[in-house]
Amino acid sequence: MRMRRAHSVEQVRAAEATLLAQLPGGTLMQRAAYGLSVAIGNLIGFVYGARVVLLVGSGDNGGDALYAGVLLARRGASVTAVLLSDRAHAEGLAALRRAGGRIGAAEDIPGADVVVDGIVGIGGRPGLKPEALALVQLAARHGVPMVAVDVPSGVDVDTGETPEPHVRADLTVTFGTHKVCHLVDPAAAACGTVHLVDIGLDLPPATAEAFQAEDVRSLYPVPDGESDKYSRGVLGLMAGSAQYPGAAVIATSGALGGPVGMIRYVGPDSVAAEIRAVHPEMVHGEGRVQAWAVGSGLGQALDKQAVARLLAGPEPVVVDADGLTAIDGPVAAPALLTPHAGELARLLDVPRAEVEARGLEHARMAAERFQATVLLKGSTTVIAAPDGRVRVNTNASAWLATAGSGDVLAGLCGSLLASGLSPFDAGAVGAYLHAAAAHLAADGAPLTAMTLATHLPAATRHTLTP
Repeated sequence: MRMRRAHSVEQVRAAEATLLAQLPGGTLMQRAAYGLSVAIGNLIGFVYGARVVLLVGSGDNGGDALYAGVLLARRGASVTAVLLSDRAHAEGLAALRRAGGRIGAAEDIPGADVVVDGIVGIGGRPGLKPEALALVQLAARHGVPMVAVDVPSGVDVDTGETPEPHVRADLTVTFGTHKVCHLVDPAAAACGTVHLVDIGLDLPPATAEAFQAEDVRSLYPVPDGESDKYSRGVLGLMAGSAQYPGAAVIATSGALGGPVGMIRYVGPDSVAAEIRAVHPEMVHGEGRVQAWAVGSGLGQALDKQAVARLLAGPEPVVVDADGLTAIDGPVAAPALLTPHAGELARLLDVPRAEVEARGLEHARMAAERFQATVLLKGSTTVIAAPDGRVRVNTNASAWLATAGSGDVLAGLCGSLLASGLSPFDAGAVGAYLHAAAAHLAADGAPLTAMTLATHLPAATRHTLTP
């Protein structure tokens, strides 16, 4: 399966308008309603005798819910519409009544098998009106599964932000394409499982993309019969210190779990000895490299001038952790910055809470300000390029929240850079494989950074095998 692509509200609206002009009236809504009704039936496991409650707002989103209710009622479901507006879709409401559906109220929710969120669609603003919020909370208190139509009502569709109360769905059925809120936290966490229904939209290039295994396969630098350790790439590593020697060991492990042919470590003899004890193939000392990974565990030994020289040089560079403090303006080298929310907040001089609430916005802001690709680590990893392109990684394991995990990622991304990938591609491939290794290593239990690194080859083998 190829990457999931997400489009903006404006892009979707334009594509819908073009298609609507070519189709008989109501065709697009019927396509959406059919896909929605099938997904609802699949979620609850039956239709005949099912008790379905529709929360219906004023827009086409409510119309989709009503027409899906018509199809379910025709298959034997008991369908009740709770109207949240006196401007509910008139034709859909009439069709539901003809199919045997009825108008209900809040007391129908506790005994329902499923509640369908047709409150607001992609044109809605963040937040829910009090009446709608009360109904949504009632369903949650009684444990009734919630299916969102297109997007969970109340989230910010184009940013993934959730500044106000919103629906938390078990299933979101979306139409034509994914929206940014399906891929980017915190809204993505409110979507539950996302099911895409193709309704025939002709769409422009996506606003954001999420890599899948096939995308990684298309980019991964697999060696051939003519390859040697130099042509596979040599990574320069400036990481670790007497204060944090383990960071250099872990970053080296992450790099060797990638496609690179050799690692040159530049740093203290004592740290080099610790790396060599685990990875005797490491080379200690200056020499020609194809890329750099710098910053992990430098601590008080950080030499900002040395990092600044690399950032002004010709080789691409991954900048992690302490190395990020050497950045104060646009970066000349092709660069991949890998901050967590706190580090990005310091780079941008904004509160951490703002970055956590609006990760996509701040990753894009930093990419433009520093003219570098920014990989913002988190439950959803956001990779933003200076030219405005965005990729997100949505398959992370919560067990990745462990000391040294970021060092593994920095080493892996450096390995991919040294093997010839661009910073944007290295970030996307690295984030995907890092998360895939976490799922293999954790298997539902805690993991350590070194365990994560040792699972990178297996994760890569699994990903590269069709």
